[in-house]
Amino acid sequence: MKNIVLIGMPGCGKSTFGKRMAKRLQLPFYDADTVLEEREQRTIKAFFAESEDAFRAAETRTLAYLAECDGAVIATGGGAVKRAENMELLKRGGVVVFIDRKPENIIGCIAGDARPLLAADKQKLYTLYNERIALYRRYADYTIDNNGDFGRVLHELLNIAAKLEG
Repeated sequence: MKNIVLIGMPGCGKSTFGKRMAKRLQLPFYDADTVLEEREQRTIKAFFAESEDAFRAAETRTLAYLAECDGAVIATGGGAVKRAENMELLKRGGVVVFIDRKPENIIGCIAGDARPLLAADKQKLYTLYNERIALYRRYADYTIDNNGDFGRVLHELLNIAAKLEG
């Protein structure tokens, strides 16, 4: 089975839905940010203290590693779409699902969150969304709206997985 790769904004639900999907489907789940920190032995915050480019290079190394999985659910970082190379790696053995959630619905979920790009200014979320929305849409094989019912979103994700098995 192909990998199921979840993309979208920070706070859109990639990890939350990814964990639930993987459990239901009895597949391994990988949060790319967690894998990055484990493999690189360095925090994302430390990479960003050096530069965003240092982080993006580590992210690409991590995604290349995860792209080698077979039949896993992978939640990427929100900015993974910024490098075409990342998406080419992930699409080779996976189906990409964009979880689309409006910034105004995300803001309440990331209050007090330690995400480096959003820590100083929650309004930056709107800027990032506007910068990335075209990329999310370009790379997505499927788009799921996550501005309402949690159960419906999970159901749609499981339907996508069922198509891959059939």
